[in-house]
Amino acid sequence: MQVGVVIYEDNNNLRESLCNLVTFSEDLVLLGHFPNVDQVSKQVAGLRPDVILMDIDMPGRNGIEAVREIRAFDHRVQIIMLTVFDDNRHVLDAICAGASGYLLKKYISDHLAEAISQVMQGDAPMSPGIARMVIQSMHESAKPATNNYHLTPREKEILAHLSKGNSYKLIAADFVISIDTVRTHIKNIYEKLKVHNQVEAVSKAANERLL
Repeated sequence: MQVGVVIYEDNNNLRESLCNLVTFSEDLVLLGHFPNVDQVSKQVAGLRPDVILMDIDMPGRNGIEAVREIRAFDHRVQIIMLTVFDDNRHVLDAICAGASGYLLKKYISDHLAEAISQVMQGDAPMSPGIARMVIQSMHESAKPATNNYHLTPREKEILAHLSKGNSYKLIAADFVISIDTVRTHIKNIYEKLKVHNQVEAVSKAANERLL
């Protein structure tokens, strides 16, 4: 099954390169590409992509504003932010707005397919620096814990690993279990927390002091 992709990038050369990477991939299909997000709601609602590649910094309305607008009507689509730096406030703001993860522009050609595959499986590893920023941000407005969501001890351990930005592969190695077993645990965590992805799980856990 092919994954439908829409691209938002104001740099013409980079946008063309992204289009080529998607077009030449057997697993991806390019649904549309745009230099700005002026019509983002109409475009996303009409094209119904599985994944959006969204530049954070664009003239006029930026990618963070676009993510908030998309999340107002669509929580299904996976949104990967494209950024030059992985440790700035814009990345944190994008994740808190509802982005599924991010990809450094300098690694796009080598890691685009992998990043898309990861978000489609619910795995959107954050760097430890960004994970710490998310938790700190959520803790600042944290509510007293009112529900432990019946997480098992192992699920709490895995949630703690996710909050550190660890990948599925690293979690599997640490607990000496298969990646499929990790995915099963994480699926159960998402269902119990009523969230859709890793970012939402980490944010909710931090906000409700489950960690």
